[in-house]
Amino acid sequence: MPNHRATSALDLHLHLDRGDGTGLRRGLTTALRDAVRTGRLAPGTRLPSSRTLAADLGVARNTVADAYADLVAEGWLTARQGSGTRVADRPVTTPSRPVAPPRTRPRPTYDLTPGTPDLASFPRAEWLRAARRALARAPHEALGYGDPRGRPELRTALAGYLARARGVRADPERILVCAGFTHGLALLAAVLRERGVRTVAVDEYGLDVHWNVLTRAGLRTTPLPVDAHGTRTTELTPARGGPGAVLLTPAHQFPLGVPLHPDRRAAVVDWARRTGGVVLEDDYDGEFRYDRQPVGALQGLDPDRVVHLGTASKALAPGLRLAWMVLPSALAGEVVAATGGHHRCGVLDQLTLAEFLSSGAYDRHVRASRLRHRRRRDQLVAALAARAPEVRPTGIAAGLHAVLRLPPGTEETVVRAAAWQGLALHGLSPHRHPEAGPAHAADALVVGYGTPPDHAWSGALDALCRAVP
Repeated sequence: MPNHRATSALDLHLHLDRGDGTGLRRGLTTALRDAVRTGRLAPGTRLPSSRTLAADLGVARNTVADAYADLVAEGWLTARQGSGTRVADRPVTTPSRPVAPPRTRPRPTYDLTPGTPDLASFPRAEWLRAARRALARAPHEALGYGDPRGRPELRTALAGYLARARGVRADPERILVCAGFTHGLALLAAVLRERGVRTVAVDEYGLDVHWNVLTRAGLRTTPLPVDAHGTRTTELTPARGGPGAVLLTPAHQFPLGVPLHPDRRAAVVDWARRTGGVVLEDDYDGEFRYDRQPVGALQGLDPDRVVHLGTASKALAPGLRLAWMVLPSALAGEVVAATGGHHRCGVLDQLTLAEFLSSGAYDRHVRASRLRHRRRRDQLVAALAARAPEVRPTGIAAGLHAVLRLPPGTEETVVRAAAWQGLALHGLSPHRHPEAGPAHAADALVVGYGTPPDHAWSGALDALCRAVP
């Protein structure tokens, strides 16, 4: 019988459904069966022991053992004492020719796109305990339609947390809980339009999703240059017809990763005071600073001119759809009215997050996440220094992504090479505003290091180092 090299856990993991225990067993069984049926696992191949494969995949050993037993019973595998588990001798089914063009890119193996944390690290047990406590304590009226601003328990907990951790001057009465950052931005855009604002200044590098939200509300976006000190807010002028609002990421500019310089913070607040403009502060990556104390929120300089927007998407998970706005008193009533009197966030999740914040579980989880992401960042920097010294990582003092500077003219080629290595990542150029002036930044990649689960991180690093020059 041939003694083929045992298959790697990576190959088996590609299509593994990581749901509950039953889903994991079913997903692993399906992945193994398909690998045998299509010939990826040749007859006679010896599989890893159940202990080894379980450790590599991060699942229970019984899950692997049960999947092996199912496939032995179906005749796909054989198991003999002293010989381990092997692929049974049987005809291999050749897959039919795909309809797609012959050189379609492979399905990404590793996700290095920015903006998403490692979802496998979501604190399920702690969240479940908080949910039980919150539901047990919730009054009956909490299950009704409620306040369009969100549950008072969550708004109160957020006010305390934001004041302590981000330096935000927050009154629970002026906090509105929303279903994600874009939902909050859409509400603000509608209010600004009603107030007569026609133009919003934005960073020349950012997210087109946010620019599109403003555009759909009937607002024009005009870009401000970004350099090593952050957005050049000194270029905001009180001229008639100028922007009536500005959207910034002052804690950690996305995607370039620089904090807004103190002089420029003062400049944008001064602009808002002189013109009556509104500053929309996206607190992007505000909780994830590694090399010094966190940069305080811009809102603390002038709560009457700055709207502070935050979200649980990075610290917990985007699927929760929980975000918040701390509103100036002059805007609060209009933004609440823009909700139509309806709230879009589930009450139970709001109550659970309030309990999570109040109990200290949120702080503990953020501290653990900060340490894990700092280790990943350090491993990324070390791997590039050893294997791709021409590639310079920047914007790494905070956040869940790095900008990798590339030789001029190579960005598009490297992005294509990364796709063929099974990597999903972004180049810098798609994040550039279409009306921005002449480019001043070198070609670059925007690499998120938060998304891959722990067992896949080293493989993702290897693939990245193969793709870059």
